[in-house]
Amino acid sequence: MVATVLRLRYRVLGNTLMRRPWQLVGFCFGILWALMLLGTVVMGMGSAAAFGDLPIVRMVAVLGGSALLLGWIVGPLLIAGIDTTVDAAKLAPFPLSTRQVMTILTATGFTGIPGIAASIAALASVILWVRWPLAAVFAVPCAALGVLTCVLASRLASALTTGLGGNRRGTELIGTVVLILIIFLGPIITGVLALATDAGGIAAQLAQAGAILAWTPFGAAWDVPAQLAAGEIGIAALKLLIALATVAVLWLGWRRALDRAVVTPPRQTARSVRSGALGLFGVMPTGGVGATWARALTGWLRDPRYLRQIIVVPLFPVLFAFSAGIDGFMFVASPIFGAFILCIAGYTDVSYDGTAFASVLSSGIRGRADRWGRILGAASVGIPLTIVIAVVITLIAGQIAALPAVLGGALGLQLVGYGVTAVSSALITTPVAAPGDSPFKTVPGQTFVSGLLVFVVLGACGVLASPAVGLSIAAIIGGSTALGWVALAVGLGVGAAVIAGGVFLGGRTLEQTGSDLLLRIKAFPVT
Repeated sequence: MVATVLRLRYRVLGNTLMRRPWQLVGFCFGILWALMLLGTVVMGMGSAAAFGDLPIVRMVAVLGGSALLLGWIVGPLLIAGIDTTVDAAKLAPFPLSTRQVMTILTATGFTGIPGIAASIAALASVILWVRWPLAAVFAVPCAALGVLTCVLASRLASALTTGLGGNRRGTELIGTVVLILIIFLGPIITGVLALATDAGGIAAQLAQAGAILAWTPFGAAWDVPAQLAAGEIGIAALKLLIALATVAVLWLGWRRALDRAVVTPPRQTARSVRSGALGLFGVMPTGGVGATWARALTGWLRDPRYLRQIIVVPLFPVLFAFSAGIDGFMFVASPIFGAFILCIAGYTDVSYDGTAFASVLSSGIRGRADRWGRILGAASVGIPLTIVIAVVITLIAGQIAALPAVLGGALGLQLVGYGVTAVSSALITTPVAAPGDSPFKTVPGQTFVSGLLVFVVLGACGVLASPAVGLSIAAIIGGSTALGWVALAVGLGVGAAVIAGGVFLGGRTLEQTGSDLLLRIKAFPVT
């Protein structure tokens, strides 16, 4: 049964790559990246085995194994998304027990590119112990145990973040919290390394970290050969027990998550709505612009796919405060970096409508009215957020005189983005996550080209907003208040001009391409 599912998986992968050449290119790049990383790791372990003593070899093994497990947990979430070619949701309709489903998913984890690369690297770690025969013998099963821990931890993280069959709001909350933790991972590591350097050298701190991790699920399996090499049989047995207990806990936790996901049906929360309550539709002006404005603003306030982008923006000042302090340029200019996120948030806005875009076309709304409504919906949230962040940041930094410059760069970039995306969303459709999906789930149908389109749109925004951003940066660095006001005026003027041009061109384009956009949306793979 496992072999059958694996054959089907590779057949689906082969068919997908044959139909989408650019996805094949991305797949090949992934293989090359894995090979280069694997070669670097093996060379590093060979050097440690040849020139390092037992404490050095132990530190390399434990820290490398811990980093491998951490990479398996956060790597798919941060870089490629969770692979859903074969998952519990797709296997649920078949007469398979939970144990069989878990066995199949574990096998698919081992046989993917990350699993194969991790297995080769783990087996190559045996070269670290060639000078200690007993340790080298036990290093093979310990390496297999370490890779199994990685696969099970990744599957448990997948089950928790995708939330199959569970409460949708809970799933969205978990995904958002994990996203925030991943964003803060870099500054946390930077801060720890800085503290380690101040505390007497990075080498000593790494050795101490390795000694601590060796008693945790992250490094216990990888430290067993080191303890055998040192003649500590009892400690080696205890750490092997920790590693086995980790596998058991991960398996049981994953089983419970799958049982709850498959057995428990999705919760249907009944809502009572007062008769005549229209929400924002009863507040906004009537007509095409007002109706689109109300619908777009509702999405920005309630759809987690939009809300996550809003949550990320206030984190930029926190990130730069961690890394550079509140007195540096990066902290003061952080609203400009946040505007980069907001300026392309709607670059493929029609894709978020899904097949409901058919109702937009059937309403007979003019293209310009649709463009204005979507811009006003995004601006109703984005503009106040940017202004508040800029005011707070300049107050905290004690540079309130730089407020006009900061607003000039941030608002100029944001307004330009609204104008550019008014055109791009009338031309571009890409597969997007469904409402309630994990933010880390791989969306079927995404290609190498669709990933590049984001950077094309972002580049257009950067070029058109460069006068305002350039003046803003010069004013902040030079401390010129007058130049800051010039930057604000230029930003508002250029932004207004780009919006006017974007609405005109995007509206006319939408009227010509609307039916084609709907056909492309309907052709997306079902997520």
